Amino acid sequence: MGAQGSKLGTCCLGSPKTAVLEVPDVGNEEDNGLSLPAFREFTYEQLKNATSSFAVENIVSEHGEKAPNVVYKGKLENQTRIAVKRFNRSAWPDARQFLEEARSVGQLRNQKLANLLGCCCENDERLLVAEYMPNSTLAKHLFHWDAQPMKWAMRLRVVFHLAQALEYCTTRGRSLYHDLNAYRILFDADCNPRLSCFGLMKNSRDGKSYSTNLAFTPPEYLRTGRITPESVIYSFGTLLLDLISGKHIPPSHALDLIRDRNLQMLTDSCLEGQFSNDDGTELVRLASRCLHYEPQERPNTRSLISALTPLQKEIEVPSHVLMGVPHSASSLPLSALGDACVRRDLTAIHEILDTLGYKDDEGVANELSFQMWTDQMQQSLESKKKGDSSFKQKDFKSAIERYTQFIDGGMVSPTVHARRSLSYLMSDMPQPALEDAMQAQVISPVWHIALYLQAAALFALGSDNQAEEALKEATTLEANRTGTDTK
Repeated sequence: MGAQGSKLGTCCLGSPKTAVLEVPDVGNEEDNGLSLPAFREFTYEQLKNATSSFAVENIVSEHGEKAPNVVYKGKLENQTRIAVKRFNRSAWPDARQFLEEARSVGQLRNQKLANLLGCCCENDERLLVAEYMPNSTLAKHLFHWDAQPMKWAMRLRVVFHLAQALEYCTTRGRSLYHDLNAYRILFDADCNPRLSCFGLMKNSRDGKSYSTNLAFTPPEYLRTGRITPESVIYSFGTLLLDLISGKHIPPSHALDLIRDRNLQMLTDSCLEGQFSNDDGTELVRLASRCLHYEPQERPNTRSLISALTPLQKEIEVPSHVLMGVPHSASSLPLSALGDACVRRDLTAIHEILDTLGYKDDEGVANELSFQMWTDQMQQSLESKKKGDSSFKQKDFKSAIERYTQFIDGGMVSPTVHARRSLSYLMSDMPQPALEDAMQAQVISPVWHIALYLQAAALFALGSDNQAEEALKEATTLEANRTGTDTK
């Protein structure tokens, strides 16, 4: 990859059932068209299922398992895609404080935010649930691009949306943002930039507000250990430097270049010819103001918006076009199975699953005691054998019955769930078919067959938009798998 520059039990407060907390109308005209559910409390079991038991394959944090608080992608039972931040065990020891903070952040609803949908607080588990943003982070697109560097117009759009997000949070009483950096800015399905709501909460109740290199930390925070709204503006200034230079450049070094009027050394060489000297000078001037040593000399969020508004370029061009990212439909060609799902051809799907057999069950553990093994193994294998015979002969009612006996016997097989899912579809029972396909994904998080069957079930249920999303994800997983298998 090329690089540009350096790079459970009962809920602790409330009943064991999932509580839904009503959120008051925040009444912002910018929220028109934003349709999100009210903030709610999830059970640990719900989030465990949504992330396939917090599978390593579902980690989306740039630092992976080494991060103190890991972020996973997941999918709820209603097919909503989510991001789940799981705090380490020592964070937020006071459950009430965690819930109060999460509920407060959960009242925010804005199109410039990756909004908080809920949280979980069971025993010593502390988790946040937010909207899932499928197109990665600003850090990925700015520092580690492999297709094309980010265009000047898109960089201006990023900081403009960020300023609007911070202004919205400020007007709603949440002016403090912890450790604002290029990893906190995410891109949604349309490639529009969104500010992660996770930064509106500390990493722990008594933890530090900044975890990045000290060279990028506001000077007053180094003196007092306290974050202020002006500290957030300083971090905004460091992001402006990132976008101007295409590198994560220390503010002290950047300010030296600015004082020496050496802007050519500061500016990303990939941007040559994309902006005027006046626009470049204005953005550098704004960064200098944000990075002022004295906090009171820095602009506020409203001033940032005023300064950035006249700089917006190509405003009629969609973000996904500026980013060079396919919009909705996958750019990958459909496989035979994907094509069968689109055509709703269940017979073709049956032929493919029958031919595939059980090769994708390799490595799936069936945790049975020796006694259970001796008592149940023969019976379970016999049920599976009869189920396979019925499946091959297209006796789907019998296949459902036999596969159910196998599953109820405590055996684990994603292929059996997939075959029973198709048997339900063949029997005009799309809802249990969807549930089986989702269970197959829980067992094997990156198994494309499970996603294809989810798409088929969702098409049968009339949920075409969700089916298209599942189909796109399945196609991507299959392409990645094929690429790996052929190496």
